[in-house]
Amino acid sequence: MNWKKTALICLFIFGFAAAVTTLIYSTEPTAQKEGATKESAMLVNVEPVHKGTFTPVITTTGIVQPEQDILLSPRIQGMITSLSSGFVPGGIVREGQVLLTLDPSDYENQLKMRESELGQAMAQLRIEMGQQEVARRDYELVDRELSADKKALALREPQLDVAQASVDGARAMVDQAQLLVDRTTIRAPFNAQVITRDANVGSQVSPGVQLARLVGTDAYWVVASVPMAQVGRINIPNRNGGRGARVQVRSQNAWPDSIYREGYIYQLMGTLDQQTRLARVMVRVPDPLDRSRRVEEAYPLMIGSFVETHIPTRPLEDVVRMNRDYLRQNETVWVMEDHELRIREVDIAFKDARYAYVSQGLQDGDQVVTTNLSTVVDGAPLRLEGETEMPFDSTLTSSQ
Repeated sequence: MNWKKTALICLFIFGFAAAVTTLIYSTEPTAQKEGATKESAMLVNVEPVHKGTFTPVITTTGIVQPEQDILLSPRIQGMITSLSSGFVPGGIVREGQVLLTLDPSDYENQLKMRESELGQAMAQLRIEMGQQEVARRDYELVDRELSADKKALALREPQLDVAQASVDGARAMVDQAQLLVDRTTIRAPFNAQVITRDANVGSQVSPGVQLARLVGTDAYWVVASVPMAQVGRINIPNRNGGRGARVQVRSQNAWPDSIYREGYIYQLMGTLDQQTRLARVMVRVPDPLDRSRRVEEAYPLMIGSFVETHIPTRPLEDVVRMNRDYLRQNETVWVMEDHELRIREVDIAFKDARYAYVSQGLQDGDQVVTTNLSTVVDGAPLRLEGETEMPFDSTLTSSQ
């Protein structure tokens, strides 16, 4: 009968377990929800904006080019006999300063010969004038009237004309010989810096041979590239000349941030840049080597260098200027109104490197949200730093 005993034991165990389970479930406490679900306000920073008249600035890059750039060469042939001490690469020379001289001996001899020929011609002219005076007296003794042609012959007028022409020709030859002598001295055609020198004492030169490369130091050009859409807002001189908008020229790599050189818009170039398809404007910068300051305090422009140009445009009236970083996707702006987020669509009149200029969509005194938010919903609660966070529309629920 062992199996009967085993079965009874199993039934007792199952019954006891069922009773314990029933007891547990019957005595389980009821959970209750008490309190509120709060919507937390997002902490943001804001910046008030104001309407007014502002001048946008176009920031672009440009290349420094010389305004005057020549290859110096002689107009006559000869041997170089001397060089100026300032006629070296990097040297600064003034307009009219002697750079080098050629051997003038041959040309001075020709000048003396031409002067001698002029003296002979002038002596011949004086002789002829004396003979004409004799002829005039003889003609007065003749009591008869001659035709105009015969009278001119009698008074030796053709011979006088020939003598006068010989003097004029001899004088022109003297002037030409003097010109050749003057050309043995080669001078700087304008205030310039010597870029290269290709001549030395003893060199035999002839017309067309390159002696040096000179660039003018009175002004340099900066050729800046500007988008076509922005050209119309730049003050460019008309055909009568004058000066355009003032431009700040900066060298980011070479100069401190506070240093800039000032130039002005000179003219709009007639072609687009072939690679970028941008318009090109010429900025003229006077005193590019900054020679008005001491050498240790100067910030000269270097030909061929890339510089940054800041070109002011015509003023925009009745617009809101704001940092362009605060302009959000699809040209919207986040504004805090009564501690709630409002997403505004705006019209942009102009954008430069730092600012966006809003013509519609913002009012004077609006508080623009400057904080980047991960969740953006129109009407979301906002708070500023230092403000006590308050609960918003709470929903209370409970269950028994």
